[in-house]
Amino acid sequence: MLVDSHSKTASPDDPGAAAHAGGKRARTPTSRAMGLTWLVAVLLVGIALYGFRGGPAGRPEAPTKAVPLVRSGDAIAVPEASPVRGKLVIAPVVARDVPRDLTLPAVVEADPAHLVKVAPPLAGRVTQLKVTLGEQVKAGQPLFVIDSPDLAAAYSDYDKAKALLALALKNRDRQRGLLKFGGAAEKDAQQAEADYVSAEAEDQRATAHLKQIGVDPEAANKSRMVTVVAPMEGSITDLGVAPGEYWNDSTQALMTIADLSSVWVTANVPEKDIALISKGQAVDVELVAYPGKVLHGTVLFVSDVLDTDTRRIKVRIAFDNPDGRLRPGMFATATFRAATQKLAIVPTSALVLKDDATQVFVETAPWQFEPRTVDIKFQQGEQAFIASGVKAGDRIVVKGGVLLGD
Repeated sequence: MLVDSHSKTASPDDPGAAAHAGGKRARTPTSRAMGLTWLVAVLLVGIALYGFRGGPAGRPEAPTKAVPLVRSGDAIAVPEASPVRGKLVIAPVVARDVPRDLTLPAVVEADPAHLVKVAPPLAGRVTQLKVTLGEQVKAGQPLFVIDSPDLAAAYSDYDKAKALLALALKNRDRQRGLLKFGGAAEKDAQQAEADYVSAEAEDQRATAHLKQIGVDPEAANKSRMVTVVAPMEGSITDLGVAPGEYWNDSTQALMTIADLSSVWVTANVPEKDIALISKGQAVDVELVAYPGKVLHGTVLFVSDVLDTDTRRIKVRIAFDNPDGRLRPGMFATATFRAATQKLAIVPTSALVLKDDATQVFVETAPWQFEPRTVDIKFQQGEQAFIASGVKAGDRIVVKGGVLLGD
């Protein structure tokens, strides 16, 4: 009887048959351990790769960025970790008595009370010029000669006035004599008196006109030449005519004579500094022409009028000038000595511009600041003198304050 070996059922008691069956459906312990090892390795690699690529389990935390400034309204705080702390310098405000001297440019001028502008008395041609610019002249010294046809007319008016006066005088005397004997009417005598008074007035006018021109009415030689003389002693500070020039405007000056025995030093004071100047105030003046020489004077005149274009007023100091060393037009420097003022002082590096205002940053608590507007009285070099806004003892940012304003 033939039996199919593939349909044969293995007996439980047959170890060979069991081994043959296990080769198809079961693995050995060794192969099972190797499979588990590979599974664990794959899982570890996956976890490592997932974490490296930024998965939730392995993502590194980003470092926290330090906040430079913390603002709350006008208050500004600088955190401990802020890099701004290393760039700020804080110092207290100091105050001291400051001599508020005001130094301004000035110029030497002639005293207007000792200055004369010489104009021709009549229209005509200048035939001779007897002085030069800068020359010292004496009172009565000839300055120039002018040929004027108007002088001939003035002499003619004078001669006519003299003749009419003589005729009126004779007529008056005759009428008075006739009236005594009843040989003349009362009205004729009165008319003669009126004619005499009128003729006398015309004679006086003609005489005064010639004297004003500067000629002698009784001169024997009545020419058309007029010699104009100096009305005062002084220097010719301006000359605007030359020989041969015709001058037809008797109101325009040909030259200027100034008595420089005393002069003015004039300074223009800005509007903001007017309160620092007063009459009688001490002033030191130095001239460019004489370096190292200081003139001590006092304020003689403070103008009541402000120049609307320059926003300045004129202040004048008078000096005696017997040797004539101070000449009009010289440049000078005037230092006005003012009373001391107690002012807060801060370095200019502490000032921060904000729109149209100037501010400083005041420390209200450690590393906490607030901006404060200050009123600058004046500046000298790298120091600012503060009239209001801060006081002595306030701690302010003296360097780096611009970082707080950004």
